[in-house]
Amino acid sequence: MKMKTQDKLPNYTRKIFVGGEWKDGKGPAIKDINPWNQEELFSLNGATTDDVNEAFEQAAVAQKKWAAVLPPEKSRMMLKLAEVVRNRKKEFAEWARKEVGATLAKGLFEAELVASVFESSVHLPLQVEGKILPRDIDGKESLAVRKPLGVIGLISPWNFPGQLTARTLGPALAVGNAVVLKPSSNSIVTGGLIFASFLEEAGFPKGLLSVLPGGGGSIGTAITKHPISKLISFTGSTPVGRQVGQNALSADLIKNIELELGGNSPFVVLEDADIDQAVEAAAWGKFMNQGQICMAINRIIVEDKVYDEFTEKFIAKVKTLKRLDMNDPDTFIGPIIDQAQFDTVKNLIDEAKAQGYKMALGGESEGLHMPPHIFVDVDENCPLFKHEIFGPAVSIARAKDMDDALRLANATDYGLSSSVFTKDEAKGMQFAQGIEAGMTHINDQPVNDSAYAPFGGVKNSGLGRFNGQWGIKSFTVAHWISIQKEPRKYPFRAADFQ
Repeated sequence: MKMKTQDKLPNYTRKIFVGGEWKDGKGPAIKDINPWNQEELFSLNGATTDDVNEAFEQAAVAQKKWAAVLPPEKSRMMLKLAEVVRNRKKEFAEWARKEVGATLAKGLFEAELVASVFESSVHLPLQVEGKILPRDIDGKESLAVRKPLGVIGLISPWNFPGQLTARTLGPALAVGNAVVLKPSSNSIVTGGLIFASFLEEAGFPKGLLSVLPGGGGSIGTAITKHPISKLISFTGSTPVGRQVGQNALSADLIKNIELELGGNSPFVVLEDADIDQAVEAAAWGKFMNQGQICMAINRIIVEDKVYDEFTEKFIAKVKTLKRLDMNDPDTFIGPIIDQAQFDTVKNLIDEAKAQGYKMALGGESEGLHMPPHIFVDVDENCPLFKHEIFGPAVSIARAKDMDDALRLANATDYGLSSSVFTKDEAKGMQFAQGIEAGMTHINDQPVNDSAYAPFGGVKNSGLGRFNGQWGIKSFTVAHWISIQKEPRKYPFRAADFQ
């Protein structure tokens, strides 16, 4: 798929989507590059700040009409959208493979996740509920109602672009909002333009979604500060997330924020763990998508008694993971997204080597294809232990006992996902409740997401929660309404309080 064949590609590779219309972009050109071979897939001109203004103005009009649509009809529309997405799973998976370096397995896995998000959103319009509140004044009826926020600004990343776009877009639409979306420039199709095509095919009203590819400094900033946007949903690095939050709070009209940021997920193996199962989970949870997942295992912490057994078996397992061939259905490890990310990962590996940490597995890279790197017997000062890696490298630390394992697990400024392996569920629950993280998985790896469970982090891993009832609360606002049904006596004198 090369640029010279762009006229044969779908329309969504040639135009941006503003207010429900496909139009030629007038912003800087964006090249869509295949990480497997660095070939250019296509190029298009991105959006401008004028497009941002038009998108929000159109969205504000469309959202008011959409909010007034009865919940059963919204539910039917979401069902149509879910059916469109499921019918086009293979199309999405193929784009994920070529645009963001997904393996065949990862592409199909993410396509299923995207379809599932929209299917789970079908019932959300029927779950937006109010509440009759207790009375504390005679003759007053008091209610809390939930209303859609309005227009939501969504900035999505490249690593799981479909899933991480869908988890805001689906629920936000379902509960009555409109969305202005800026995908990463590395995933303008799988994180953006293909979703416009999905909504168009499903027959959604024009204006409910705009997709504006462009730079973070221009288009991203314009979205985060726009006076019409009521919430900014951002997934990405912690430094950029801080700036997004500052923009949202310093804008002329303050916005709500949903931030899913960096992670430094610990994978803890206690001495009574099923070692063979822990090895399988660790290999998948570390090297799925080349470790380019916010929840991916960043650090492995193993109790001393089983450290050598686990490490030996883990290294042996990782050596069996296939890589390099994008057309082999058994390939598990693909390329790193681009040169900048490759250099970031390589620098962390080089720092660990320079500081004398032992590399038990490594190898030479080919293009953006980096082989798995495993460092053993590290301490909490190792660069690979301290920093989010976002690549196919991992460190394994030795813990003296369970208390030391918990100390090491919490020795980070991040707190997104985590996991612990033990045959004793009570011990696992005790350990899980001690971990400073938004999510902990017992006898599983940390890369988990569910449309029915709260997803989010603590510390420097973000603010807010996605999915299910938590997503409804994030994308709606509680409005207190009271009705005074009989004349109220107001206290004007001190004696009125005696």
